[in-house]
Amino acid sequence: MDPSFFSVGMWSIGAGALGAAALALLLANTDMFLSKPQRASLEYLEEIDLKTLEKEPRTFKAKELWEKKGAVIMAVRRPGCFLCREEAADLSSLKPKLDELGVPLYAVVKEQVKTEVKDFQPYFKGEIFLDEKKKFYGPQRRKMMFMGFVRLGVWSNFFRARSGGFSGNLEGEGFILGGVFVVGSGKQGILLEHREKEFGDKVNLASVLEAAKKIKPQAANLASEEK
Repeated sequence: MDPSFFSVGMWSIGAGALGAAALALLLANTDMFLSKPQRASLEYLEEIDLKTLEKEPRTFKAKELWEKKGAVIMAVRRPGCFLCREEAADLSSLKPKLDELGVPLYAVVKEQVKTEVKDFQPYFKGEIFLDEKKKFYGPQRRKMMFMGFVRLGVWSNFFRARSGGFSGNLEGEGFILGGVFVVGSGKQGILLEHREKEFGDKVNLASVLEAAKKIKPQAANLASEEK
């Protein structure tokens, strides 16, 4: 065999492999292959079973969280994740303004592993509940697997959180994506629904506050309905 022919063949194979890798990297950084979220209805959220994290847990319907005053709710992807801790701290920075509006701040987690929830609490200034059936992560659960680690946006989020001084661990399930909801009181409805599209995709805080300002306490809702 002509050595030059062999060299050209190997070069072509190498170039083809590099080209395929470059194309795969390019496509991984578009939203083309991201699963599209299915929006939740108020009726869907109302019937979710949640548990308190006390020694003797109480099970209740999620609508109790927002029935009277509305609520801001974070569906935490993984309490030990430093990106989730960053978003929790960001949402907690709104707590004084939410308190002025009379709107509570809550979080739900999908599992209780070791001391993960306890270790998450310093970052989150609201009550935390357990969603064992992972309903707040639906109606259609979305996962980001190892493709997340080749997305430039994810790496940018990593560096942002690290530079902000956040750290974490690898305990627990972290592929099912989370989100943030702002729900009005009574039957006012879902005023904001942010679905995490990739690791570290945070909700816009200004949008959360704007939605929270639209919440009408239940007494006001009843009065408007009677007119």
